[in-house]
Amino acid sequence: MNQAKREVPGFEELLARFERTVSVLGRSQSTFNNYSRHVAAISLYFGKIPTELDPEQVQDYLFYQQKKSKTPSQTYFKHCVYGLRFLLKSEGIPYEYLRLPSIKHDKKLPVVLSKEEVWAMLQNTKLLKHRILIGLLYGCGLRCMEVRSVRLQDLDFDRQQLKVVQGKGKKDRYVPLSVHLIRGLKTYIEAEKPQDYLFNGQPIERAGGDFDSRYSQRGVQWAVKQVAKAAGVKKEVHVHTLRHSYATHLLEDGMDIMTLKDLLGHQNIETTMEYLQIAQLDSQRIFSPLDTLFEKCRRK
Repeated sequence: MNQAKREVPGFEELLARFERTVSVLGRSQSTFNNYSRHVAAISLYFGKIPTELDPEQVQDYLFYQQKKSKTPSQTYFKHCVYGLRFLLKSEGIPYEYLRLPSIKHDKKLPVVLSKEEVWAMLQNTKLLKHRILIGLLYGCGLRCMEVRSVRLQDLDFDRQQLKVVQGKGKKDRYVPLSVHLIRGLKTYIEAEKPQDYLFNGQPIERAGGDFDSRYSQRGVQWAVKQVAKAAGVKKEVHVHTLRHSYATHLLEDGMDIMTLKDLLGHQNIETTMEYLQIAQLDSQRIFSPLDTLFEKCRRK
């Protein structure tokens, strides 16, 4: 980012306008940081700000990024396109100006852990901090940014609730706190003595010169990966896997879909309905014909 400010004419002014637009539209600081990195990368690649490029140059750059991307979902490529779209929007320029492609969303069902696998993760955490982290991600269905942003003032042990402040979509919500998690939280707070954020990390300087003292996103991701590995979980486990497991297990335990929607902080019920395809509900029990085959033929 700083390199682009130094080397690309007009980039610093463009970035200031971009940040203002992101803020005015109510998007998070992490959204700005993510998109601005991609804007800086393409600016450095050509030595010009993106609005001075012609469509052919942008197409060549996107083709280069697409070929370079190693992940099946091509996340880097997609975020590059989203960043450029947002930049054009902030500059009042139509998407057609750079002939940006549409991005198809992958139709994939999420990975869900069994309760036994979640239990194994909780039992195989070496650090109390990581056990509480896993407990909040699974026990409250938090997103990565939400768990990083938990403050001591958000915890209400008397009412057994956690206030999720300004989650995705800039919405607050309350989620229940398990009595087991409350017990662990009290032990952790007594031992670690956090002052503001529940989970602290190495301070990182943000745009504007202030510092972010929260546990980093990379730190949370690493902790979840390490705990899953120690627990012997063979599935591909990410931070969001625990949120998917939270939603699925609540449905299987009898929670109705509308209550679950509110707990997850979803804006649309269609997003929550996805978990009905995964949950093994007694009212919609799915089974293999091998089960009935064995039961019937063994009696003969």
